[in-house]
Amino acid sequence: MQTTYPVFTEEMKATHKVLIPSMAPVQFRILAAALERNGYQVELLGNCGSQVSELGLRYVHNDTCYPALLVIGQFLDALASGKYDLDRTALIITQTGGGCRASNYIYLLRKALVRAGYGNIPVLSLNFSGLEKESSLPMDLPFVRSLFMAVAYGDLLTALKAQTAPYEIRRGDAAALQERWLNRICDNVRQGRGISRREMKALMPQIAADFAAIPVKRARKVKVGVVGEIYVKYSPLGNNDLEKFLESQDCEVNLPGMLGFVQYCAYNPAETVRLYGGSFIEKFTPELALSYLEGLEKIIIRTLKGAGYHAPLPFKELLKLADGIIGRGDKMGEGWLLTAEMVELIRAGYENIVCAQPFGCLPNHICGKGMINKIRELYPMANITPIDYDSSATRVNQENRIKLMLAVGKERLRETAGALKPAPPETAESAVTETRSLPAERREAALA
Repeated sequence: MQTTYPVFTEEMKATHKVLIPSMAPVQFRILAAALERNGYQVELLGNCGSQVSELGLRYVHNDTCYPALLVIGQFLDALASGKYDLDRTALIITQTGGGCRASNYIYLLRKALVRAGYGNIPVLSLNFSGLEKESSLPMDLPFVRSLFMAVAYGDLLTALKAQTAPYEIRRGDAAALQERWLNRICDNVRQGRGISRREMKALMPQIAADFAAIPVKRARKVKVGVVGEIYVKYSPLGNNDLEKFLESQDCEVNLPGMLGFVQYCAYNPAETVRLYGGSFIEKFTPELALSYLEGLEKIIIRTLKGAGYHAPLPFKELLKLADGIIGRGDKMGEGWLLTAEMVELIRAGYENIVCAQPFGCLPNHICGKGMINKIRELYPMANITPIDYDSSATRVNQENRIKLMLAVGKERLRETAGALKPAPPETAESAVTETRSLPAERREAALA
């Protein structure tokens, strides 16, 4: 079958710059370095602002998934900026291969490119599902290892900063240290160093030791976990800088690592075989990948615990947390993983949870918002608020709803500390204003 769209060829590696959409800022910088190591010229996009959403709305139907709208809008905004030679520019986008609409973003992107006058620009697909064979990013085993390694390093740096920054004595120490290590890791990756598990076992404890050496003053703080759809969960563009907002409210934020999602994606094909049947290869290949990922996970967990930090549960334990709440056959979007992550956070002391989801995202509304009442039955201390992100949603309303959740979390913190101090005026006022604007039944549930 003849293609009607431009295809990225091997020769283009030397002539074209590949633009990468922003999602997880730390992990994607290391992923970009891994691509450079393999001969690609890349740039991780950082253009944000209302114009990105507006461009997405202009060229994508407004019923389309919000992450697709933002990714496509960000690409179009970059191409219109005048910074790039449009005859020597390509784009890359991920495809999950599941039932989520994310698998179809590439078709929406190509259509938008043609409509916007950029039909000559090739699009690469990063996927492990055999999709887009003509446009799929070529991957050998060393390259795949480097991609997994990038996620592991990024998760470690993210966890260390998140658990150090709220308590640091000198403001900005943790962020500066994360930046220094991020630059060093990216340089190592470009030179083919630090990729093996042996090298990671040696380097990761050094990273954790540096963070542990930052002067801190420990204090009781509201701990907040963030779960949700993969893009909105991690992307500052998609969630209106949710992590920074929570930090500004004097919280410790736990953003579960991307490695868990990678393991979830590797686990699901084997689960499909167990549920519906399939070949030995269809079951063996993902289990082999899971075994390798488990090795990386063990290094991260051992590193965090060894330096005195909270570590996530192993994936095998995370699996069990969904039992009795949601079936493992629920694999659309983030599926059972989203529910399991909420339970894990609650059990680890991060009972205040923001469930970030694109408006109209059916999998997330079922596996996220739809599971909240059941989780509250099992864990009465759960303080979960679902937040919809959409081009029509206002940042002020989103942040006010989160402040209401935080007001409940702070009140509980004061009660457990036995010190009934009045809430800061702005927090108390925000909570009262938001609560009064709710219907009576929702107001009572929110303050329960």
